[in-house]
Amino acid sequence: MNTLKNDFANIFSDKNIQWNQFRNTSLFITGATGLIGRILIKYLLYLNREINANIKILALVRNIEKAHKVFANEHPSDNELVFIVGDVCSLPDVDEPINYIIHAASETKSKNLVSKPVETIKTTVLGTMNVFQLAKDKNVSSIVYLSSMEAYGVTDPSLTRITESDLGYIDLNSPRSSYPEGKRMAECLATAYYFEYNLPVKSIRLAQTFGAGADIAADTRIFAEIAKCVIDKRNIVLHTKGESEQCYIYLSDAVRAIFAVLLLGKNGEVYNASNELTYTSIVQMAKMVANNLTHGEINVVFDIPESNLQYGYAPPHRLPLNSSKLRELGWSPQVDLEESYRRMIADHIENGGSIS
Repeated sequence: MNTLKNDFANIFSDKNIQWNQFRNTSLFITGATGLIGRILIKYLLYLNREINANIKILALVRNIEKAHKVFANEHPSDNELVFIVGDVCSLPDVDEPINYIIHAASETKSKNLVSKPVETIKTTVLGTMNVFQLAKDKNVSSIVYLSSMEAYGVTDPSLTRITESDLGYIDLNSPRSSYPEGKRMAECLATAYYFEYNLPVKSIRLAQTFGAGADIAADTRIFAEIAKCVIDKRNIVLHTKGESEQCYIYLSDAVRAIFAVLLLGKNGEVYNASNELTYTSIVQMAKMVANNLTHGEINVVFDIPESNLQYGYAPPHRLPLNSSKLRELGWSPQVDLEESYRRMIADHIENGGSIS
């Protein structure tokens, strides 16, 4: 069994989630070819095979060719995976009934947060309003909005753990704040739709998420850059001091968290999703990977420019996210930071990724 299918088997073994609730239902998923969206869909297809769940997936995609490529190995039938070509900012009409929605569409390229802040806000805020309106019109049973740990901004440095109410400061004079402030506004929209229309919406603030199934070659985020350095046996180059400290969450743990919130979460609420034991600085994470996965064959080096604004990095921060509220739903993380990298790299190689 390959790494990703093994992850799916682990997700399926989570007895806290009643997978039969998805039997004969339809799910609308935005951001379908993104990191999280594609794994959610591949798992639902896996569920169809395992328990003959007869789940219909309506996948919102902007690029139909990319979508066919991403899901080609799953061999979905025409009736179980339907691609809806469009954008959250101008949602096409959806004629079919929808039982559940997972809103996973988001800008993930850090450089775009700086170079295209207006588009970032439009996608995050207007796009989310459109998805919430669709959920209202379709009278869905539940909808989950995938927010981000970045919604916290720069928090009180004295906090040893950050719960859902511990929001910090966001600099509105920075174009990059288009992303975290947009995420806050989208969460505010969720609250508004819940109170005004009784929409069964929940939000989940994910720590940085990665694992088997990630497109390492195309992704430019720090976890992908570190993994590429391991695979190619070249030094890990950091363009900052790497002092920001935060938690992470393995992809299959995030999938279980999303489904737990979708089925078990309280309407109108927001939930942190992180593995608290992964809390570390970027530089310490890079050194751990270099030492433990390559036995010191590569090193961590610094190339810090006078200004790193063009990279779109988040400002220095401490985000020791506490997931106690999510744990109350019966969820707990399973995969630590080192194993997260090992599984992600193994999956990349299994799927023909390059290795020196």
